[in-house]
Formats: sequence, C-alpha cells, structure tokens
Amino acid sequence: MSTALPLTPIAPPAAEGDRVALGKQALKRAFLDNLYYIQGKFPALATRKDYYLALAYTVRDRLMQRWIDTAAAYTAHGSRTVAYLSAEFLMGPHLANNLLNLGIHDIVRQAVGELGLNLEELVRQEDEPGLGNGGLGRLAACFIDSLATLQIPTLGYGIRYEHGIFQQDIVEGKQIERTDKWLRHGNPWEIVRPEWAVEIRFGGRTDRYTDERGRLRVRWIPARIVNAVPYDTPILGYRVNTANTLRLWRAEAPESFDFSVFNRGDYWGAVNQKVVSENISKVLYPNDEQLQGKALRLEQQYFFASASLQDMLRIIRVQNIPPEHFHEKFAVQLNDTHPAVAIPELMRLLVDELAIDWDRAWSITRATFGYTNHTLLPEALESWPLSLFGSLLPRHLEIVYEINAHFLDEVRIAFCGDEQRVARMSLIDEGGERYVRMAHLATVGSHAVNGVARLHTQLLERHVLRDFHELWPERFTNKTNGVTPRRWIALANPRLSRCITQAIGDQWLVDLEQLRRLEPLVEDADFRAQWRDIKRANKIALASLIRERTGVVVNPQAMFDVQVKRIHEYKRQHLNILHVIGLYHRLRSDPHLQVEPRVFVFAGKAAPRYEIAKLMIRLITAVGGTLDRDPAVRDLLKVVFLPDFNVGNAQRIYPAADLSEQISTAGKEASGTGNMKFQMNGALTIGTLDGANVEIRDAVGPENFFLFGLTAEQAQQRLAEGYRPVDVYHGHAELHEVLDLVRDGFFSRGDGTLFHPLVDHLLHHDPYLVMADYPAYTQCQQQVESAYGDVERWTRMSILNTARSGRFSSDRTIREYCAQIWNVEAVEVNLTRQQQWQAGLTQ
Repeated sequence: MSTALPLTPIAPPAAEGDRVALGKQALKRAFLDNLYYIQGKFPALATRKDYYLALAYTVRDRLMQRWIDTAAAYTAHGSRTVAYLSAEFLMGPHLANNLLNLGIHDIVRQAVGELGLNLEELVRQEDEPGLGNGGLGRLAACFIDSLATLQIPTLGYGIRYEHGIFQQDIVEGKQIERTDKWLRHGNPWEIVRPEWAVEIRFGGRTDRYTDERGRLRVRWIPARIVNAVPYDTPILGYRVNTANTLRLWRAEAPESFDFSVFNRGDYWGAVNQKVVSENISKVLYPNDEQLQGKALRLEQQYFFASASLQDMLRIIRVQNIPPEHFHEKFAVQLNDTHPAVAIPELMRLLVDELAIDWDRAWSITRATFGYTNHTLLPEALESWPLSLFGSLLPRHLEIVYEINAHFLDEVRIAFCGDEQRVARMSLIDEGGERYVRMAHLATVGSHAVNGVARLHTQLLERHVLRDFHELWPERFTNKTNGVTPRRWIALANPRLSRCITQAIGDQWLVDLEQLRRLEPLVEDADFRAQWRDIKRANKIALASLIRERTGVVVNPQAMFDVQVKRIHEYKRQHLNILHVIGLYHRLRSDPHLQVEPRVFVFAGKAAPRYEIAKLMIRLITAVGGTLDRDPAVRDLLKVVFLPDFNVGNAQRIYPAADLSEQISTAGKEASGTGNMKFQMNGALTIGTLDGANVEIRDAVGPENFFLFGLTAEQAQQRLAEGYRPVDVYHGHAELHEVLDLVRDGFFSRGDGTLFHPLVDHLLHHDPYLVMADYPAYTQCQQQVESAYGDVERWTRMSILNTARSGRFSSDRTIREYCAQIWNVEAVEVNLTRQQQWQAGLTQ
C-alpha cells in the first residue's frame, strides 16, 4: 500500500552542491530527486520502503564525499592501517546512526516532516543486516564505529552473508526459525567493487618444482576456484570527516552459466557451478554437525581470510610498497579463531606467490597479526579434522606442519625434556582423530594475544593458554571490551542523552569518562525526579512494544527485570526462570506475602540444533503463560519472552531495564557487552564475578552492584570435588518444590515428559552449577527487592551506574589497541570540493 506525500510539485534536479549540502531545503530536494530518479516513483505510487530508500540514498550521498576524501588522505599519508578480520559484523540499522554522526538528525526530521512523513517510521523500514550471532559481531561493529570516530585508518573485512542469523518467532511457546532475507529490497549503503574481485582456491594437490633461480618452490593446483567480490559500506565517525570502509565478500562462480553444458541438454549442470560457489556466502554459520556443514564453515573462513589478504596485497602494490614491508602497512587483528587460517594463507602468498624466503615470510607474518581470544569454553576453541583441512586446503596443511615443526623445536629448547608440554602445545592434536588447533595456530602466528576482560585474560594465562603464556609472557595483554555510547545511549536512549547533555554538555559522547560529572547531581532531588521520569517513559515505550509483539500487557510501574542475550546453558536463563517459579511458589503458599511487582523480560536466540537451549525458551514461555492465567499473581509477576532479539530491539530494551541479569557461571563468560549497555542506561546489575562484571563492580562500587554466587576458582573446585547437584536438590526445600513443579507438568498443562530432559540434566549433570548457585541467587534477589522499594536509594544507584560507566566505552578499548598492539595513529581528514576532483580529471 502506498503512502502518498502531499501533492507538492517535484522539485527540479538538485544543484550539484546539493549532493553534499546539509541544509533542510537541499535535503528535501535531494530526497525527492532520489525518489524520482533512483526509486522511479512519484508520491502517489511510493511506499514507505521507497521513502526509506530515497532517504538512505540522500544520506549516502553525504557520506560519499567523506568516504572518498578519507581514502585519498590515507593514500597520501601512507597510513599504517588496521585490518579487522571478523566472521561477524552485527552492525545494526545504518540510517539513524549516520544521521547522528552527520549531525543532521533533527534537520532531516523537519525536512521529511514538511513532506508529510514521519522520520521514525522511515527508520523502522530498514531491514537489519543480521550478519552475526551476538556479542562477537556486535563488538566488531562497536570497534568499527570507534575506529572511525577516532580517525584511525581501518578496513573491516568479513562476509556478505545473503542470509544472516535466522529471524525468530515464538509459536505455542517454541522457537521457530525463519530465513533472514535482509537483502530482499536491496542494500542502499553498499557499493559493489567487481574490479577488485579475487580468486579463491579450494582442494586439489601441490607440486614441487625448481624455479629459474634454482630454488625449490611449491605450486598449488586447485580442484576448483571461486571468485570473491567485495561490497563496500562507508562507516562514518561521529562528527568527524573520517569514513572508513567495511568490505564484505560475496562468493560468485567464475562462470555463472556454462553454455556448452546447456547445449548438451544438461540444464541443471549449466548453473550448478554458480549454485555451489555461491553457497559459501549464502548463510551465516551453517549447521556443522554433518561433514558437509563443517566443510562449508571452513570454506567460509578461508574464503574471507584469503580474499582480505589478497586485497591488502593489491593495496600495497597500488601504493608501491614492497611486500617485505607488508607488516609495516597493515596491522591485522583476528577477531577470535574464525580468521586464523589467514596465518598460513599469508605465508603461502609470501612464499609461494611472491618468492620470499620462509624465515623472512614468517617474521613478516608474526609482525602482522594480533589475536583476540573470545572464549573459555573448550567446545568453542575451534579445531578442524586433519582429513577435512587437508582435502580443502592441501597447501595450507603443509604450511601448518612446517610452522609446527619450527615452533616445537623452540618449545623443546625452552622446556628441555618436557614432551608432554610439547604434545599439549602442538598445532596438531594427536589424540585419536587428528585435528588442527586453530587457537594454537592463532597464538603461535601472532605477535600479540589478548583477552577481553581482566578475569578472562587471567584465566587464559592460567589455564586455556597457560603453556603459551609461560613461553611468551610478553605477548599477552588484556583489552577489556567496550561499547559505543553513540548507538547505545545517544540513539537508543535519546531522552537520557538530552538529559545528560543539558547537565554536563555534549563532549561525553566522545569522552565517556565525562559522565563522572553527573555524580554530584545524585544529591539533586529535581535531577533524580527527572531521571525517574526518563526511565518511566522508556518503560512505557517498551511495554507498548511488548504488547505489539506478544499481546502481553505489562505494568510500566513494575520493576523491569531483564535478561537478553543468546540462549545458552552457561548464561543460565534457567537459573533466572527457576527463581521466578520459586517466587511464584512463595506467593501461592503465602497470599499475604508482600513483593514488588516485577516484569521479567527475556529475549535471545537458541542455536537451531541446541535442544536444551530451545527447551529453556519453552519453559520461560510456559511459566509466563501460567502466571498470566493465575489471577492471584498476574498483577504482581509477569514473564515475557520478546521474540527476535536483534540490534534494533535491543535499542528499545536496554533503556527500559531496571535490573540487568548477568548471571553466567563464573569463569565461562569472556567479557559480555550487554552488561555495559545496561549499566550505561542506568540499570543496576545482579551478577556473578564473571567476565567484565568484575570490572563493572569495581567501577560502580560494591554497594551499587548485587553480587552472588561461586567465584571462578570456587566453581572449578566444586566440580573437581565431585559435584552432585541432586544433593542440593534434596537439601533445599524451595528448589526441591520448584523442580518438582517443572518435572511434574505444572507448567506444561499436565505433560509430565516435556521438561524431563532439562530437569534430569540439572539433577544429574548441571555442568554450569545452576543448582549450586540457586540459594545465593534467591537471597541476592531479596536484596534487590529491598533496594527497589526505596525509590530514592534506587535512583541514586542508577545515576551512579551511568556516571561510572566511562571505562566501558569502545573508544577506550580502541585507544589501548592502537597504542599497545597495532602501533597506529590517527589521520585527520579534510574535505575537498568536488570541483577539485573534476579539475584533476581534466588536467
């Protein structure tokens, strides 16, 4: 259905300067131009999607000048450049972010308003690119934002997945996955660069030969070739001229249609190569339970790692930089182990393609790469079966063997006679089926290794990578994660953003430590009242969204107790819902019990094949349905599962939260960044000493943080001593009752089998110590209850959480990477006039 503009005559084509002008009239003319000339619509036929696209192209025009001038400045400066390799970039919607960074949000609102349109409605038309699962991809997006804001020369490299993370529906309490079709209307923010496409090889064999200088060389003869085509998106910094590039690779067949095969009558075979080739960038993280899925995932990782390195070599050729100086031009950061195959690939390119000797190539490679580890979970430390790795990447397996041989010689010299250590540190796991250990490869091939929170780094050094830390202690550093305040306060919470700016000015958006200046206002009664009004307004907005998406009506006056993140046992959403059941049981047992009304909000996606996680979602929704049907409690307790958690939804959830649930098993969460987003928006945290929670508690003060649970050391000790969760069950009356209600079908309408797998797993395995931490968790929740009942105390605590969140800006994290790992400096970009470029063409 079209949404027609008022019958205003379409303006004549915009003047040349209007392509970059930021005034209201110029923006209106450009908007109507793009509707007419790009969308091919006039107002009577245009839809809201057409209007969004016309506005997006209008804004992109304003980015182009900055983007081109940025590239020119970097080339002229010969800038050392950060190349950030990540399998995920969960960027979120672009339009509102670009309006903010350009400083034209209010002008654009007025411009489209005068044309009879609502800016917020247009912003909501954007299809969010779901190119990540959660924290890893969102961190990459925050880093790319900060790198541009700090004017650091940067290229972000990843995969342009045709289908991102699935869209989630909740049907009869169950998660249903739907295909993400974020490209169905096109992507106005990207520009395809087919002239920079590169070839990616797979399979085949290797041959030895002697070159014209008598050197023994290796030639890789692949079984098949795929083209990698770059799609570029400008990433603008906040109120600067810098626009860096996010370069995502799409897989294409070298020939999309085999006419000779078609003429023989094999119609399927004529397009088969195109289908097989494009599968590589078809979907984010294929199911890798089967061998074909594992092969495709390894293909994806090599595909974007090789394409990115070949692109960097193209850049140094254009800039006349010898390949021996590759490491001086590029600082390449591996965002977890997914791009670790880039290490043998760079060796292949330097040794096989550019004829650089092994020792020199290895020196260049090590000086190029830094490795960020993001996990302590053994199953998430990637390893690839040797047979699979060798069949897809035969030359790289030879290179890995060679790297390993040199490395193990170094280990034997450093730890003479310790063959067990040698076996532990080897790049090849020799136990049973042999595997390539990608975390080991990333560590050996990098000059710097970092964790992402103080505790996480300590655990890496003491346990996961202990042998490597003992060999190279100087390589290990901590870089605690951060998030961008531009998206997570200014965009997500404009009411709070205006309040802060009125109180302390607007420099906090680029220097988040300035939020400390809010601390004295804790004692200002009017400021506290304003703070509460903002939170109330945000809760009303979230309540409206909840009703729209789920049909559940919630009370904005209640405490909003929120846990939103990927559904996983170690994140312990089941601990949270067991507490809700315990609270429900207490209310039913004692009708006179006084409790603060609460709305428990859950959101997050479970991996499609992760049955226990999907069962946790079913339990959450089942408990919510039961409470809603019980008139005795439904005005006191609500449980809501908000479907399809993504960046856009997150921007509406974080500002409304009163309590942030950060309750993972201590020692399992690397850092977490949701905890930081909640804190910045004034939510109080209930949490364990896990990940960045430790540093958040240090920053806000123990009195402003609700702490419970075993420490990482205590958790390890408890498991080592022969933990029996069933003993906790028998020793804790409330927990006993809670689990019996779940197991006996109270929340599944009498179905006594539905939740048996979940309950039995808790009773007889419980690897994440849900049962062990339940008593401490419920006691801590009573402290929360008491604090929330004291409105002024809670408001003071909320203000202090925001005021003391400055350390958790991604700007701080990036400054640390720049100074301590990458050795890069900012480059200021000055805008040139278009006429100067045109003059260059005519000279």
